[in-house]
Amino acid sequence: MPADNPFVGQANKKPELWAKGLRNPWRYAFDAPTGLLFIADVGQSTREEVDVASTMQGGLNYGWNIMEGSTCYNATTCDQTGLQLPVLDYATHVAGTCSVIGGYVYHGSAMPAIQGHYFYSDYCAGWVRSFRYQNGAAVDQKDWGYFFTPVTTTSFGRDAAGELYVMSANSVYKLIPGP
Repeated sequence: MPADNPFVGQANKKPELWAKGLRNPWRYAFDAPTGLLFIADVGQSTREEVDVASTMQGGLNYGWNIMEGSTCYNATTCDQTGLQLPVLDYATHVAGTCSVIGGYVYHGSAMPAIQGHYFYSDYCAGWVRSFRYQNGAAVDQKDWGYFFTPVTTTSFGRDAAGELYVMSANSVYKLIPGP
């Protein structure tokens, strides 16, 4: 256990913990060029979220079960002091959405215009979206449309060249430049 882990030596804390307050992360991805950690965290009933933090920032509290995404989960105890709020969230059970699926930051060469975009999807909706993380915010958000209708998005993959793949229950699709 590294001596600089954020909870080492704290009463009633497990010293192996790095962060807390995640509900159900459905893929997290380290982005080595930027030193950032991207976490797609499945909500309870109203919000899906994507969190981003430096890999050097231990001890963060992502807010569950005080917050669900950017909204209060339990209004009687909604003190946001010290919480790391998501950089992006969206409503669950709206337009067919149900569960965020985390992907990767694009570092391939086939599509230079989207270098540095983080890709994610929704399990039920089947759309693919991306954003760049800049100065603590999700910028340059793009909706790439529906890859799988009505098939679900199950995961993302990345090859050795940094190109991205989107998976459904029985197929793998490579993201390629459009016309």
